[in-house]
Amino acid sequence: MTGFDRHDLGLLLLRLGTGGVLVAHGTQKLFGWFGGHGLEGTGQFMESVGYAPGRASATAAGLAEAGGGTLLALGLATPAAGAAAAGAMAGASAVHVPSGFFAQSGGYEYAASLGLTGAALAITGPGRLSLDHALGHAVNRGWMVPTALGLTAAATAVIVGLRTQRLRRREEGEQEALFEE
Repeated sequence: MTGFDRHDLGLLLLRLGTGGVLVAHGTQKLFGWFGGHGLEGTGQFMESVGYAPGRASATAAGLAEAGGGTLLALGLATPAAGAAAAGAMAGASAVHVPSGFFAQSGGYEYAASLGLTGAALAITGPGRLSLDHALGHAVNRGWMVPTALGLTAAATAVIVGLRTQRLRRREEGEQEALFEE
């Protein structure tokens, strides 16, 4: 069959929806669009939650979200795009873990859902209604899936681990300051 079927249409809708949400979030960070705070404000927030340096962290998160989201929506370089989304959302989830699971309480539910969707699209592929398909899957090869997800998981683990260490040191410093008073 040379045409597309409902599986391809479903993947297109999933890619467009997830990619669109990620692009909106990324451009909030990068440019201050859609009520965002741009690199300056997002950088200050990133620093406050333990991601340092803040501006570089905001840039990386914004590029992973906006770039990964754009590529997912287009169905281009799907393994890398899905991995970028998953990594960015794992970092966001780490910030929300103390508030529990549900988003209504400030939890990680939403970020985790976006990240899992990105990872699932990286694994499943974009379907036939995609640039990857139109380009003969030049940047969507089977070996790229575990490579992209593995490298992203390793980098994310390091970044989130460093954040955890910073927060721990910050907390210990604040407790020491309380004892000195």
